[in-house]
Amino acid sequence: MAHFAELDENNVVTSVAVVANEVLLVDGVEVESNGIDLMESITGHRRWVQTSYSGKFRLNYAGIGYLWREDLQGFVPPCPGEGWVLNEATGTWVEA
Repeated sequence: MAHFAELDENNVVTSVAVVANEVLLVDGVEVESNGIDLMESITGHRRWVQTSYSGKFRLNYAGIGYLWREDLQGFVPPCPGEGWVLNEATGTWVEA
């Protein structure tokens, strides 16, 4: 199954949905836009990004409240507090 994160106007994840792999496949290759098109047709909302449950791409599996960072092509969890710094290579927070 493929997973897609819905984003609000600030790129914050508001929900995550599951899409059958067959929806994405074109000649045996996954096409993300097919999943986005399906979710848009169901919800009327265009702001969807594929996420990886196993974490193989997009840094982290998108959870509600996570931030989509276009510049990193990944999802980042909320900062745990003051004094934490984002490791942009891993999408995780480390104490400064």
